[in-house]
Amino acid sequence: MHKHNFGGLNVEIGANWVEGVGGDKLNPIWPIVNSTLKLRNFYSDFDSVVGNVYKEDGGGLYDEDYVQQRMDRAYEVDDMGTNLTKMMDPSGRDDISILAMQRMFNHQPNGPATPVDMVLDYFIYDYEFAEPPSVTSLQNTHPLPTEADFGEDNHFVADQRGFESIIHYIGSSYLATDANGTISDRRVLLNKVVRQIAYNNRGVVVKTEDGSSYGADFVVVSTSLGVLQSDLIQFTPQLPFWKLAAIYRFDMAVYTKIFLKFPRRFWPVGEGKQFFVYASRRRGYYGMWQSFEREYPGANVLLVTVTGDESRRIEQQPDSVTKAEAVAVLRNMFPDADVPDATDIYVPRWWSNRFFKGSYSNWPIGVNRYEYDQLRAPVGRVYFTGEHTSEYYNGYVHGAYLAGVDSADILINRIFKNEEYEVRGKYDNQAAEVNGKVIAEAK
Repeated sequence: MHKHNFGGLNVEIGANWVEGVGGDKLNPIWPIVNSTLKLRNFYSDFDSVVGNVYKEDGGGLYDEDYVQQRMDRAYEVDDMGTNLTKMMDPSGRDDISILAMQRMFNHQPNGPATPVDMVLDYFIYDYEFAEPPSVTSLQNTHPLPTEADFGEDNHFVADQRGFESIIHYIGSSYLATDANGTISDRRVLLNKVVRQIAYNNRGVVVKTEDGSSYGADFVVVSTSLGVLQSDLIQFTPQLPFWKLAAIYRFDMAVYTKIFLKFPRRFWPVGEGKQFFVYASRRRGYYGMWQSFEREYPGANVLLVTVTGDESRRIEQQPDSVTKAEAVAVLRNMFPDADVPDATDIYVPRWWSNRFFKGSYSNWPIGVNRYEYDQLRAPVGRVYFTGEHTSEYYNGYVHGAYLAGVDSADILINRIFKNEEYEVRGKYDNQAAEVNGKVIAEAK
């Protein structure tokens, strides 16, 4: 979560939505945003996408009825995939990718396919998981636990205090804050780069880049999965194989929100015009656009989202090139609008940033729930938390919050009840070693 001042306006370059509202269960983030802090938020009408799909060759909009027909087919196949998972063994041994499922039902939106099928596929999957259906697990995303539990509505947070306000609010229950509610507790050490975590059966020592050392009985590592997969932090001794395998087999996805500011508005606004889509023959090429007439009136700012390989490509090129590419796409979409050059652009670089190395985790094919649970399993006195350790909601803000609660409970049980953590879901022919002993013997 991170707000960034863009042209005098605070925009969210990280997490932006409360995803999962209106269901049987209450998303724990929703009352904090909507009732306690009363952060400005707006319902996102993603259904309106079907009326705003633009042709690549400057030919204007695709026929809405045709797009709706293709969208209905895509969701029909998606529902078939959900039904298919009900027949799969809970161990995960039957799991396949979303793309494999689509092929089973004769739906191949990636080729040979029309640009409409391709961009709708991108909208349904990549725009959500930040990775394509070819790598994303079917069994662990169908049904999507966030939607099944909390609801299918999504609310976009657009408050100048920042979505990150919820962090300070939650922290204020046990940390000192200033008059503005911002955490100011002297025990919270900022601008410290952890480079080494040494541990044994007596305690831990955390060493930082500035040469400082901090001793403790336990440590909770809350870095992103991407950081765990990098060489930023050295664990001494090295983490055991089962833990490293769990870390490296999971995916850290890249989701990039590019903001562009213009001297005037040239795009259509009004009911059903919040989102518009560019149906390129090149998958994921500046496809998902969002306007802000309700969220930031008169700001003349557009957001375009890219993911995966496009994100990594764009992070490595100058912003001037990205600006030119994006404006060229807009001129293809609106050939009669006299599209001006953008006056400013902001491109987050989550993948290149050594403190993140990506945006959020995605569940890939080939990782079962037992193996996934090893991500949050402790190693001696080293404990782990983060959205990538959430049992059901990895990749989401509420997943990060609930993972923090779970990890705290696991450590509390260790300290006060001397309870060892057990990896859940043991299946045949699998074994895991936690805290130096085998806890799941193969049958």
